[in-house]
Amino acid sequence: MPQDLVIGLDASTTATKAIAWDRQGRAMAEGRSPIPMDSPLPDRYEQDPEDWWASASSALHALCQQLDPARIAALAISNQRETFVALDADGTALRPGIVWLDERCRPEVAGFAARVGEQTIHRISGKPPDVSPSIYRIAWLARHEPQILARATWFCDVQGYLSLRLTGRCCTSWASADPMGCFDLAARRWSETVLAPLGLSAERFPGALAPGEILGQVTDTAARATGLPSGTPLVAGAGDGQAAGLGCRVLSPGRAYLNLGTAVVSGIFSPDYRVDRAFRTMGSGSGEGYILESVLRTGTFLVDWFVRRLFGVDPAREPGIYRVLEQEARAVAPGAGGLLLVPYWAGVMNPYWEHDARGCMVGLSASHGRGHVHRAVLEGIALEQTLVTAAAEAVAGQPVTAYLAIGGGAASDLWCQIIADVSGRAVERSATVEASSLGAAMAAARGAGWFSDFHEAAGAMGGTVTRRFEPRPATFDYYQRLLAIYRGLYPGLRDTYRALAELARDGVTPQPPHHA
Repeated sequence: MPQDLVIGLDASTTATKAIAWDRQGRAMAEGRSPIPMDSPLPDRYEQDPEDWWASASSALHALCQQLDPARIAALAISNQRETFVALDADGTALRPGIVWLDERCRPEVAGFAARVGEQTIHRISGKPPDVSPSIYRIAWLARHEPQILARATWFCDVQGYLSLRLTGRCCTSWASADPMGCFDLAARRWSETVLAPLGLSAERFPGALAPGEILGQVTDTAARATGLPSGTPLVAGAGDGQAAGLGCRVLSPGRAYLNLGTAVVSGIFSPDYRVDRAFRTMGSGSGEGYILESVLRTGTFLVDWFVRRLFGVDPAREPGIYRVLEQEARAVAPGAGGLLLVPYWAGVMNPYWEHDARGCMVGLSASHGRGHVHRAVLEGIALEQTLVTAAAEAVAGQPVTAYLAIGGGAASDLWCQIIADVSGRAVERSATVEASSLGAAMAAARGAGWFSDFHEAAGAMGGTVTRRFEPRPATFDYYQRLLAIYRGLYPGLRDTYRALAELARDGVTPQPPHHA
C-alpha cells in the first residue's frame, strides 16, 4: 500500500480538524470534533487539555475510518497560538489551560516588560508587550498561583501537549514556540533572559525543533485512541497563523496572506529578522525567514456584533441576513455617505498597542441606514489593513503586490473589492478554505521526504486562486482622500480614550432613582 497521504491536524480554538491531503494539495477526507471552552470570569477563557486530546483523537479516528490508515505517511499540527498549559512530570495538567483570548494578565504586562526591559523583550521575542503572548499569563500565575509555577515541569503550547500525547515526547515547533513570547526568534531557542525574572529555565518548556523535522512517532497507546498506525511520524508544524501563511505560499517577499476571520490577520514574508511596533514578528512556518504579522482583533466578529447587538437580528433565525446586508451596502457609494468607522472594538495591537483604544463611528446622521453602517464596517477594516500593510512594507523594504484572501470574510465579493480599491493591491481569493491544515500538511510532506524543501512542497500542494479583484483607479483615488482622514482619527482621540478608560475603571455604583 503506497503512503500517498499526509494529515494536517488543525487544533484551533473551537474545534480540531484532521484533513488528509495528497501530493497535489487535494483534501481527500476529514474528521472534525469540537473543543469546549469555559469563561469562569469576565475576560478569562480556559480549556481542559484533556479536551484538546479528546477532540484531536476523535477527529483523527473519524478521518481514519474514511480511508486505509496505511496510506498515511506522516502528520503535522497547526495549533491555536499563545494558549498554554502547566503540566507535572507525568504530563498531567495542574490547572486548566489558559486560552489566547484570556486577558487576566493585563495588569502584569507593563510590570513584567519593565523587569526584562521593554525594548529587550521586543528585540528577543519579536513582539511588543501585549496581553497576547503566553509569557504574561505565566507572569500572572507567578503572582496569583505561585504553587502552580513551582510544581510545573513543563509549560506547553497546544502542539507540545498533543505531541506528548501522541508520541510521549514533549516537543514542539519553532513556529509554535515563538508566539509564547519567551522564545528567542533570532537564535531559535527559549530565552533565558526573558524567563529569568520568573525563575524559570528553558528545560521547563518543550523541546523546539524546526518545522518539517520529526518530533516523534505515534505510540501504541495513541494509535489505539486515534486509529493511526503505530510508528506514524509526527512532524513539527506551526502555529495556525504561520501555517496559514505556508498554505498560502507566503515564502518570499511581495506576497501577503489576509485572513478575514473572527480577527483579521495578515502577514508578509521577510528573509531577515526585523522588529518594529508596526507589526509583530513571527517565525515562518517553513523555518526559514520570518512573517511580519498584523492583527486586528475584530474582523467578522465586528460584522456579527452589529448584526446581533445593533440590528437586533439572530443569524440562526435569519441566516440570509449577511446576504441582505451585502446587497444594502453595495447600493451605497464608497465612503458610506460620509460615515467613517475605526474598528478598535477590542483595543488595538499594531501599531499603537493600546488596550484602552476603542471603536468609533464618525459622521452619523439621520440619513444613514443599515447599508451605510455595514459598508462603513467593511471600509474601516480595509482602511486599517492598508495602513498596517504599508508600515510593514516600509520596514521590510519590499512592496506587497497582492493579498491572498482566506477565511470566512473572503467569500464576500464586496469586501474583497473594497480592500482592493482601498489598498491599491489586487485581492486573490484562495480555493483553499483550510489553509492552516494545508500548511501543516506541507510540513508533514516535507518531513515524510516527499519534497526537498518547503518551496517545492508549496509549489506542488499550494492552493489555486478562484478569483482576482483588481483595484479600480477612480475608486482608489477617492479612498486615498478618505485614508488621509482616517489616518489622523485615532491619534486625535487617544487622550480621550485614556480618560474614558480611567473614568470607567473608577466606576460608579448604580443607584436607584431619587424621588422628591
